[in-house]
Amino acid sequence: MPPSPPSSSSSGLRIRPFRAVRYARAAAGDLSRVVCPPYDDQRPAHALALRRRPHHLARLLYSARPEEASRQLARWLERGVLIRDARPALYVYEQRADGELLQRGVIGELDLTPPVAGSVPILPHEGVREHVVDRRTAHLAGLRAQLEQLLLGYRAPGPPPTEILERVTAGPPLATARDGGLTHALWACTDPADQALVAAHPARGRALIADGHHRYAACLRLAARQPHGPWGRTLALLVDQETHPLRLSAVHRVVPALDAEKAVAAAAEVARVRALPGGPRPPGAGEIVLAGGGGAWSVTEPRPRALTRALSGHPAAWRALPTAVADHLLLELAWSVPDLPGAVHHVHDARLATGSVAAPGNGVAVLLPTMDEPTVRTLAETGVLLPRKSTSFGPKPVAGLVLRLPEPVPVPSRTRGGASAG
Repeated sequence: MPPSPPSSSSSGLRIRPFRAVRYARAAAGDLSRVVCPPYDDQRPAHALALRRRPHHLARLLYSARPEEASRQLARWLERGVLIRDARPALYVYEQRADGELLQRGVIGELDLTPPVAGSVPILPHEGVREHVVDRRTAHLAGLRAQLEQLLLGYRAPGPPPTEILERVTAGPPLATARDGGLTHALWACTDPADQALVAAHPARGRALIADGHHRYAACLRLAARQPHGPWGRTLALLVDQETHPLRLSAVHRVVPALDAEKAVAAAAEVARVRALPGGPRPPGAGEIVLAGGGGAWSVTEPRPRALTRALSGHPAAWRALPTAVADHLLLELAWSVPDLPGAVHHVHDARLATGSVAAPGNGVAVLLPTMDEPTVRTLAETGVLLPRKSTSFGPKPVAGLVLRLPEPVPVPSRTRGGASAG
């Protein structure tokens, strides 16, 4: 008898097979020309350019009118540009660069409802902005589909289903796409016994949200509004942190309207500041590096009174977080940078950040050290959320290889007396 899927009493992650909607290669052509790069890699001008392509996912993903995008999606289904797979599957997803395997995970429908009272198998680690959650919620509700998967890094006891995943990926992939120098490939695991074994491993563990906090919050909001609707589950990519760990990097800040010399002088009033004659370099643990106008400075040892004032109302654990020091002690308290669109740019590449402010008058780059995953996870497990844009996990998946369009829930047939048949 094949193993059964995780039961409702399981305290861990419950991922289930589903019938995905995917691009039909015969109608859509090269999938590299229709999938969307990760959101963090998108610039508004680039997203607009992608929307000009006839069947590009950006036409749905970045539409300001989700109901109109829903009708467009329906037309693509009618014309065979998109098709729904015939059999429920768990989808094995890989990313490679120059033949090297960077990431392997499993995509499925993830239950969002807590399986056991008080258990929290899904751990957010960053705060969200309510207006962004509002926008995501409206888009999901209007589109009635999920085009992007949550990215979750999980840890669980026991051996992972490596043999099954190796066997599945030994065959030809269902779909492949190239983006940003990476090859993305997808396989379907359709055997019920294999599916049960693959799902059993994360069912023993917990997952950290690596990417998709606002999407996760939007799904929870929709699930609360429609308890018996389609949003009690979400499209998710689960990556085992033991076998294929996600890489963690910092997210740096660039303040284009800030004068470097004035910023350094103000920072010296709330922390220890030292010039770096050799120019910008990666910051060490507990250090922030400023760059701008050809200069570079190390910022350490925040003054206790100033830090207490800057972090009033925030968790005590934030005192040791360089991101919190940068955002609240420097940007907010010392520099009075407004929390407005465009006032601060979040940049994932330190070289791009420092290069953008190398010339005098172009602003200041705030370089932050990379946190380690165990620290992020430990804080999340104790309920401490990091400041927004504290971490960047990767590599992130593209959007478009697997789409989730919830299928109608079958209505149970009724006997003459009104009871369910069978």
